[in-house]
Amino acid sequence: MGFFNLNQEVAIDLGTANTVIIHGGKIVVNAPSIVALEGEKMIAVGNKAQQMEGKTPANIRTVRPLRDGVIADFNAAEQMIRGMVKMAFSSRHFFTPQLRMVVGVPSGSTEVELRAVRDSSEHAGGRDVYMIYEPMAAAIGIGIDVLAPEGNMVVDIGGGSTEIAVISLGGLVTNNSIRIAGNDLTQDIMEYMSRQHNIKVGVPTAEQIKFNVGSALTVLDNPPEDFVVRGPNRMTALPMEVPVSYQEIAHCIEKSISKIEAAVLTGLEQTPPELYADIVRNGIYLAGGGALLRGLDKRLQDKIGIPFHVAEEPLLSVAKGVGIALQNIDRFPFLIR
Repeated sequence: MGFFNLNQEVAIDLGTANTVIIHGGKIVVNAPSIVALEGEKMIAVGNKAQQMEGKTPANIRTVRPLRDGVIADFNAAEQMIRGMVKMAFSSRHFFTPQLRMVVGVPSGSTEVELRAVRDSSEHAGGRDVYMIYEPMAAAIGIGIDVLAPEGNMVVDIGGGSTEIAVISLGGLVTNNSIRIAGNDLTQDIMEYMSRQHNIKVGVPTAEQIKFNVGSALTVLDNPPEDFVVRGPNRMTALPMEVPVSYQEIAHCIEKSISKIEAAVLTGLEQTPPELYADIVRNGIYLAGGGALLRGLDKRLQDKIGIPFHVAEEPLLSVAKGVGIALQNIDRFPFLIR
């Protein structure tokens, strides 16, 4: 019976860009947060649905159910969670069991948004659904003792939102959540390519540009090579090839990076003096996919004067923390029912 109970527990990092599911202490699903629907019927989820994006006939649509870190399409979110849970259990069960779930949610979520996550999770098979704020989960995943009487600041830059929180004694002392994150950088790149180079690029291509030559600084110690972008001319529809440098991308995402910078400073302004001293001593931790942006840690460190540490696996920090919370439900009083 103990083995059966173990198999009923899953931790879910429900992200705007990617969803990660942990089961039995291991990552069993790490897939894009996208679902393909024919009418209201799900026909693909995760990587298969992403391959269909922008290529579907009229009767099929691809939906990203989360926007700015919260559920924007309730039905699609439920279908996506259900599909990914089935992926997690497909090789072990002939059926999907009733599950105990811990789900990561943005710290700026309203009661309505929390209810949407809970309802979607319950409809997808969740028997007991707990939620944990993402900066708290990121801190746990990084290895910070969140129950200690010591201040630690975490900046979690996801796909749809950036969460900035100071954590002490198992709670969020200050919390600043802004809807500027990785997707906004992608949008900045798309608009820049259209305006500056007269070339049309879609979201997947803009993501490739960000991955290959994305930078928060115009001067890097180890600069990447220019990335060649191929696409149609915006005016003539004739094919084009445009080399793009990291300096160009640093300029085009400058406004969004400045907003993240300002939000970090606001978080520090709101921090009590004793915890501020801890943060200066311990440094500030960067998590989420945005932490991988070249030069971001150096830029923030130079601007603010406090050391910035990039988490070991920033993309998985929240998921790891949610997984640890699942194994310590009785020990962590800050989980939301």
